[in-house]
Amino acid sequence: MSKTVKLRKGFDINLVGKAAKEMVEFAPAQTFALKPTDFVGLQRPKVLVNEGDTVKAGTPIFFDKAMEQVKFVAPVSGEIIEIKRGEKRKLLEIRILADKEVAYEDLGKIDLSKIDREALLDRLTQGGVWPHIIQRPFGVIANPADEPKAIYVSAFDTNPLSPDMAFVLQGQEAYFQAGLDALTKLTSGKVHLNINGDEQGSSLFSQAKNVEINRFSGPHPAGNVGVQIHHLDPINKGDLVWTVNPVGVAQIGKLVLEGKYDASKIIVLTGSELSKRGYVKTISGSAVTNYVKGNLQSGHIRVISGNVLTGEKISMEGYLGYYHNQITVIPEGDYEEFLGWLKPTTSKLSFHKAIGMLSFLNKGEFKVDTNTHGEERPFVVSGVFEKVLPMDILPTYLFKAIHAEDFDEMEQLGLYEIIEEDVALCEFVDPSKNDLQELVRSGIELLMYS
Repeated sequence: MSKTVKLRKGFDINLVGKAAKEMVEFAPAQTFALKPTDFVGLQRPKVLVNEGDTVKAGTPIFFDKAMEQVKFVAPVSGEIIEIKRGEKRKLLEIRILADKEVAYEDLGKIDLSKIDREALLDRLTQGGVWPHIIQRPFGVIANPADEPKAIYVSAFDTNPLSPDMAFVLQGQEAYFQAGLDALTKLTSGKVHLNINGDEQGSSLFSQAKNVEINRFSGPHPAGNVGVQIHHLDPINKGDLVWTVNPVGVAQIGKLVLEGKYDASKIIVLTGSELSKRGYVKTISGSAVTNYVKGNLQSGHIRVISGNVLTGEKISMEGYLGYYHNQITVIPEGDYEEFLGWLKPTTSKLSFHKAIGMLSFLNKGEFKVDTNTHGEERPFVVSGVFEKVLPMDILPTYLFKAIHAEDFDEMEQLGLYEIIEEDVALCEFVDPSKNDLQELVRSGIELLMYS
C-alpha cells in the first residue's frame, strides 16, 4: 500500500546560485573519462583496452575481477587517449577523445514480455547499465547473483541547488517507464517510486505504472533514498534491497527500447561563482572545462562534480562523475578567520543559534565558501545530529561505535541503514568538524570485509 510520509527533522541549505529551468548552450566536450574511483566497492578493475584503441559507445572498457559479468563501458565512441594510473598502479581514469558523432554498439533491443530474469540480468550487465543499480546495505554496486526483497527509486533530490528531476527527464517518459518495467522483473517484491509530496509533481512520476508510488515531504534529507527506505521498510541484518536513481532508470529503458548504451543526460550548472547557470545536455563522464572556463565571476573557486554536501572536488580540467547530474562552483575558503563565530552577522549560514551566528534571522539565500569555520576536535555530544537525521537511530553513538570498531554496536545502532549521503547533513552541522562521511565508509568496510 502506498504511503505518505511527512518528515520534520532535517535542514534545507538555501544557497545563492540556483539555476532556472531552462536549457543553456555550451560547446560540446571533446574528451570523456570513465573513472573507476566513481564506483564504491570496486576492488580489482581489469582493463580491456589499450591506448590508441578505438571504441564505440557501449564497448566494454574494464570489469571488476570480483564480479566479472558486470561490464563498465565507453560512454562515447572515439579513441582511448590515456589510461591514467596513480600510486601502486591504481587505475584512476580511462580517457576517450570523442568522435564528432557518437557511434553505438548494437546491443539488441529487449522484449520484456518474453525475456526471463536470468537473460535480462545478462543483458543489463553486459550492456553497461548495471552500475546504476546500488545495493543497500553498504552502498555498493549490486551483485547480479542476489535477488533483492525490493527496489527503490527516489524521484526527487533535496540536496543544495539540486536539479529538478522531472525537468532533467523531460521527453523521456517512455524510457523511464521501460526502465521501471525492467526493474520489476529483477525482484519478486515491490518497486517503490518515491515522489515529492510537497509539490504537485510531474506526470512522469505520478502516473508511472507497475510500481508503488509513495509521497515524501519535508526538509533535506527527505529526498535521500536511504531515509525513504527507513520509513517504508527498515533494513535489518540479512536484508538486501537495491536502489536506482531516476537517470539510471531512464538509461536502462534506453537499452531496453533501443538496444544501445546511451549515456546522454541533462545536468544542471549551479553555484554562486558561475555567470551562466542552467541545464545543459551532455554525456556521462564529460570534461567540465567548457562549462566552467570563461563562465566564472571570480578566480579563486572550487569546482564540484555533484552537490556541495556529497560531491567530488575536481579541477577545471576534470570530468563529471558517473552518478552526478550537477556541477557546482563556489568560492574556495582557504583562509584563517580569528574568532569569526563571535562576530554578529546574518550573512553566514549556520544551523546553530550561536553567539554571532544570526543566520536564523536571514530568510534569504546564502553565499557560502568551502571554509569549515573551525577545526577538527573530539566529539561534542550536543544532540544536533538527531535534529537533522530523520531516522530512528542514534547517530552520535553510532559514530562513536565506528571509532571504537565495535562491530556489535555498529550493527545494532543502524549502520546497515546508512551510507555517506545520509550523514552528509550531520557532517555539515557537526560542531566538532569531523569527516563523518569518511567515518561511515570506514565502518561499512569493517562490516563488509570482516
